[in-house]
Amino acid sequence: MAREGAGLFAAFRVLGRFSGHVPHVLRYHGRHREFYVAAAVGRSVHTYNVKKLGIVAVSNTLPQDITCLAADRMLIFASYDNILHAFARNKEVVHTYEGHKARIHLLQPFGDHIISVDVDNVLIVWNIQSEEEYLQIDFDKATFAVSALLHPSTYLNKILLGSEQGTLQLWNIRSNKLLYSFPGWGLAVTTLEQAPAVDVVAVGLVSGHIIVHNIKFDETLMKFQQDWGPITAISFRTDGHPVMAAGSPVGHIALWDLEEKKLMCQMQDAHSTAIAGMSFVPGEPLLITNGADNALRVWIFDGPGGTGRVLRSRVGHSAPPTKIRYHGQNGQQILSAGQDGTLQSFSTVHEKFNKSLGRGSINKKKSKKKGLKLDTMALPPITAFASEVAHQSDWDGIIACHQEYITCTTWNYQKTSMGAHKLRPEEFSKHKPIDIYATAVDITSCGNFAVIGLSTGQVDVYNMQSGIHRGRYGKEKAHEGAIRGVAVDGLNQLVITAGSEGLIKFWKFKMKDLVYSSELSSSPSGILLHRDSGILGIAFDDFTISVLDIETRKIVRTFSGHHGRINDMTFSPDGRWLITSSMDCSIKTWDLPSGCLIDCFLVDSAAVSLTMSPTGDFLASAHVDDLGIYLWSNRSLYSLVSLRPLPADYEPSLVTLPSTCPMQDVDVSGDEEPCDEMIEYVSPEQLGEQLVTLSLLPESRWKNLLNLDIIKKKNKPREPPKVPKSAPFFIPTVPGLIPRYVPPEEENDTQSKVVNLGVLAQKSDFCIHLEEALSTNKYKAPLDLLKSLGPSNIEIELRGLTPEGGGSMEVMLSFLRMIGMMLDKKYNFELAQAYLALFLKLHLKILSSEPKLLEELSKLSKQLEETWIHLQALFNQSLCVLTYMKSALL
Repeated sequence: MAREGAGLFAAFRVLGRFSGHVPHVLRYHGRHREFYVAAAVGRSVHTYNVKKLGIVAVSNTLPQDITCLAADRMLIFASYDNILHAFARNKEVVHTYEGHKARIHLLQPFGDHIISVDVDNVLIVWNIQSEEEYLQIDFDKATFAVSALLHPSTYLNKILLGSEQGTLQLWNIRSNKLLYSFPGWGLAVTTLEQAPAVDVVAVGLVSGHIIVHNIKFDETLMKFQQDWGPITAISFRTDGHPVMAAGSPVGHIALWDLEEKKLMCQMQDAHSTAIAGMSFVPGEPLLITNGADNALRVWIFDGPGGTGRVLRSRVGHSAPPTKIRYHGQNGQQILSAGQDGTLQSFSTVHEKFNKSLGRGSINKKKSKKKGLKLDTMALPPITAFASEVAHQSDWDGIIACHQEYITCTTWNYQKTSMGAHKLRPEEFSKHKPIDIYATAVDITSCGNFAVIGLSTGQVDVYNMQSGIHRGRYGKEKAHEGAIRGVAVDGLNQLVITAGSEGLIKFWKFKMKDLVYSSELSSSPSGILLHRDSGILGIAFDDFTISVLDIETRKIVRTFSGHHGRINDMTFSPDGRWLITSSMDCSIKTWDLPSGCLIDCFLVDSAAVSLTMSPTGDFLASAHVDDLGIYLWSNRSLYSLVSLRPLPADYEPSLVTLPSTCPMQDVDVSGDEEPCDEMIEYVSPEQLGEQLVTLSLLPESRWKNLLNLDIIKKKNKPREPPKVPKSAPFFIPTVPGLIPRYVPPEEENDTQSKVVNLGVLAQKSDFCIHLEEALSTNKYKAPLDLLKSLGPSNIEIELRGLTPEGGGSMEVMLSFLRMIGMMLDKKYNFELAQAYLALFLKLHLKILSSEPKLLEELSKLSKQLEETWIHLQALFNQSLCVLTYMKSALL
């Protein structure tokens, strides 16, 4: 049986994704009088305003990653594979164009039409509104493989095509005629860009040449060359400065002065990957660039020498994150270490609070001089880190160890930079060992000490403020094998270390003495401590997970079910759930009190790291070959979710990773139907024949039956009710369209105070039912009737059982048999006690004088005694166990 999607976690949004390899599009909104940038991020389109680079819209997701992007005044066009879509209002798909057989790689809006070219060299002109093909042109790949597309300004119905062979062609789309062929320069055309002057086009070539060409007279005006490979993007300034910018595959930008016809300046390492898109904002000294390094930047040209500086940027990891952890207790920052060597902080509230703590470096000053590309001082990526907010404003609050590197680094969250200390054992201060490296780190909850485990089995303690070595666990080593995990408890009493040889050891934090050592079932791959509850999660190399209680030092839970290496674990804030991710692409939630799997779902790529918010609202995950950090909302906080164990035959369903916003505008009301297993549990009348079962009636119905006379005395009015002297403030009216007052006859229709004794003389329903039950022996009807009555009515009914009250001896006998039946069947136990107690209180004199009733009472007495002795034994047993659990030192 499979539940739809994830049961416990719902896809919420992605953090840290800003740009991809697809060139961005700059659009102008006439009514807002503002420029917007549309960038393709995975399967959706993000729209940012240029003014603040704030995200203003996110489109719905497409089935696959977007490979091509374009926009006109009204719509954004995005294609994946051979299908083209048009988005309206930056959000929903309003048109779909299907007709290409191969992947679309060029798009050009063209008035009421859109032109698309696929890799098989088929050009199709689509009518935007009708979604029909207006024209299709097939080119021969051998002679003219289309590689660039442009609509020259003022050239009505005409498009200019560039080819991999180097030739250019000018076509009239309306008449479907080739107007002119340009011989070209014998090199493949990579990009075409319209210059501010009419008839002039800049042609970027694969050799790094830029030809500024007049297409009216087919003559070259000027020629430039850059040495960084093919031209990836070209843009012209239109704010009065004759400058052309060109992008390269290595991330540099060259700026050319068109009047002087020379290189003006270079902006090296504008991006760490190829410049995907570049566009100057019309009439402003602003250049927008994006690249596959997950960065979107706005540069301003206001300094000397014509070079640009970064005005605003949105930057994420340029290589996938390896480790993510929530920082602090407010659940608003996630620290993330990536394969790009950077440590970044992403805000779950707003992107403007994101910070980058930079790259790890052996020597900051030297690496700054060398620049990004030649930086031999850069440290390898961070593999594990721990952070604490307790003293982060006084000194460094983050400790990190790097991939196959012995030195651990400290980082300062407040200063958003690498910290002051580089921690490594003194014996390696002169030389760097080849195959010894730090494998695990932890920081104490007070933020004063860092505990570092090495691949040799050593575990060292350092002071975070001074960086001084404060001792080592064990004489030489803490473990024989490599350290797979270290953890310090919440009060700095214990340090727990796990070694690859399969031992887990407990040490006194201050004295460094070994307290306890235990052999594990297999070699551990990692440990995680939930400090508040003292629960330690241990992941093993055989894909199982154990949970150890650090008070008793016993393994209290063992879970198996993953079929791949366990990448990461995280506890829920209350310590009830352990959430694990594995290379089998599953994310599983284990309920620790019940020891059961309560949730499981699959993702496209395995989650390499998991972290749960300290406030319990989100689960964050980072995935293999993915630049984003994905947030999953905890559905148990806002809707009814089944936390029952999953059945053995449960098949987890594949869940799509969240986009930046909810994926589709689904009608929530229809979606929130309770699933089969969420049907409300209705307790049966009796749980089991052997069990004593109580009724479901509230206490007020039976608890005060013996004290009714006291309650009546208390509630007796002190003086009779007074008649109001004057007429009421609101005179009563008859309902209807025309307001009419109630006539006095209707108003004073009070009941007669003379009691009709004839009514009392009649037998009540309860009596009749009891008389019938005496012959049939079925007491359900009288019992149900009694259960439906209130305490006062119950008393009246029981008083009326005597011959004086209108009943008979037979009816009283029948009542006692009903109580006997309730004790026999062991249900409605407390009602039987209460009803019998009231019956005895009211009719003790009559009962003692009637032999038949006395006989029935003696039977009841035996039944009551047997049931109570059995119950008392059970109560005493439970109390003994409870007292033992409270007092005994287990």
